[in-house]
Amino acid sequence: MNQYIQQYQKSSIETASREKILIMLYDGAIQFLNKAKIALKNNNIEESHNNIMGAENIIQEFINSMDREVAPQLAENLISLYEYFLRRLTQANMKKDAEPIDEVLKYLKGLKETWEKAIILAQKEQMAAANHNDDEEEYYDYEEEEDEE
Repeated sequence: MNQYIQQYQKSSIETASREKILIMLYDGAIQFLNKAKIALKNNNIEESHNNIMGAENIIQEFINSMDREVAPQLAENLISLYEYFLRRLTQANMKKDAEPIDEVLKYLKGLKETWEKAIILAQKEQMAAANHNDDEEEYYDYEEEEDEE
């Protein structure tokens, strides 16, 4: 790959927000699984295996980086789901079967969409809170100006 493209990609990752990195990881896992399905169809077992392993590595990272403090029940539910994905992908890899890959793909796409919506909602709430704080500051500044007169 062109060194400038590699540098751009590296820079994009290093400067991305946690939310953007999460979505990029979902995209990566989805791409790995799509490539694994194509490789299986073409009977390229090694390429299929490598792509399944790439997706498994990302899913394992989801488990390892899970914040269990903020919402423990949600974290445990997600971890259980991710562990299920890992089992299904192991089955797909051992049996050279695309059906478990399709199942995990469906769930990953749904989770990615859910995270995207949650991120947008959180950003809107942050903007609303920031605007509310700006309004309060203007209100207080206005009051201070009245007192000076």
